[in-house]
Amino acid sequence: MELSAIATDTAPRRPLGLNAAILLLAVAALALAGVFVKVAVEMREGETSGFDNAILNAFRNPAAPSTPIGPPWLYEATRDVTSLGSYAVLGILVVLVVVYLLLARKRFEAIYLSVAVVSGVLFSSALKVGFNRPRPTIDNAPEVFSASFPSGHATMSAVVFLTLGAILAAHEPQRPLRSLFVGAAIVLTLIVGVSRVYLGVHYPTDVIAGWCLGTTWAILWSLATRWLAQRPKNL
Repeated sequence: MELSAIATDTAPRRPLGLNAAILLLAVAALALAGVFVKVAVEMREGETSGFDNAILNAFRNPAAPSTPIGPPWLYEATRDVTSLGSYAVLGILVVLVVVYLLLARKRFEAIYLSVAVVSGVLFSSALKVGFNRPRPTIDNAPEVFSASFPSGHATMSAVVFLTLGAILAAHEPQRPLRSLFVGAAIVLTLIVGVSRVYLGVHYPTDVIAGWCLGTTWAILWSLATRWLAQRPKNL
């Protein structure tokens, strides 16, 4: 057997499935970034007002616009759900997970999670200041002091939950459990975003933009860590 053939046979190869997954993630990130830009441009031009108001009104009682639809317990449950996307709850969760990862000697994952979340907060906050969109004017809605676009709860719940789901799935050999971790992360992200519109503190386009931004951010950091993990150690 020729030396070149031996070198080819013994050289490390990246599984085709991994290549396809990376390509799919890259395409998804590009598509979501494009949706975010489109929503942001149309929001700036006032073209989303009809859609935003229609969805907001669909969540309100026609006889009393300041009251969300549904029984009182649904409103209280939604307030509980929306807190899952708050900086306080997400911050506590991230700190606990980072401490666990450090104690488990998973330093790379701890740094990955910390940097992804902190950079996501900074970028989301900068966009809020840049767009400076006023909140919906709905009586009796919870008082919020930051700008409306993009939704910080939607953005950061996507960043945190999807990143945690990716970390858990990467260390789980069983496919059903990997699917559970990723599926739970997606569901949590979605219900937090919907809760913001139901409570009347965000326009639907704020939440859509937040989902797109947060998911793109989580994907980009996932791709970056894959690249770092696969680099030759002598470089």
